[in-house]
Amino acid sequence: MPSLRVKICCIQNVAEAQLAVDHGADAVGLVSRMPSGPGVIPEDRIAEVAATLPPAVSSFLLTSLDEPSAVIAQVRRCGTSTVQLCLPLRASAYAVLRGQLPGVKIVQVVHVTGEQALAQAVSLAPLVDGILLDTGRLTGSRPQLGGTGRTHDWSLSLRIRREVKMPVFLAGGLKPDNVGAAIARVRPFGVDVCSGVRTAGRLDARKLAAFMAAARSA
Repeated sequence: MPSLRVKICCIQNVAEAQLAVDHGADAVGLVSRMPSGPGVIPEDRIAEVAATLPPAVSSFLLTSLDEPSAVIAQVRRCGTSTVQLCLPLRASAYAVLRGQLPGVKIVQVVHVTGEQALAQAVSLAPLVDGILLDTGRLTGSRPQLGGTGRTHDWSLSLRIRREVKMPVFLAGGLKPDNVGAAIARVRPFGVDVCSGVRTAGRLDARKLAAFMAAARSA
């Protein structure tokens, strides 16, 4: 199995990014405007953080935009190496992103709320570079597109990981005391954490160290 990748999400500033990197993070997540949830920072700060990262550490722009022209413009403003689409786009949009954002990886979020997540992941996988399984909710007046702190059915995540045969990140309610079990159950390409390594909204060095140790030893 390839080395597990760990993404620390909801990074707030350069200092938090450096803390994540110092603890061995392979990627950091930078959250742009969302309908709800934690971690949102302005685009100019996303660009600032992305510019400070070493080449080996990926920068993920989390976006709730679903029109390709808007996504393209946002990625160019922010300068990240990866765009994480928190909503599905129409099928034709992915080719537009690839053509206009050469070198930028595309990761699609699939919210594991039921059996329909498997079909969605299988249909979207050929269009992107990776799938990220999270525990959001797309319905209601304020959709939840991530950072909920809730786990989901890992047995369904395992089925998705086996079917799509491409990099799959596991997110949703992960923390130091359950990430080992999650990795053992799903065997993902990587794991993604936000609230599980924070205290009062701030990145907590002790929780971060515990999470990284549990993830690396799983």
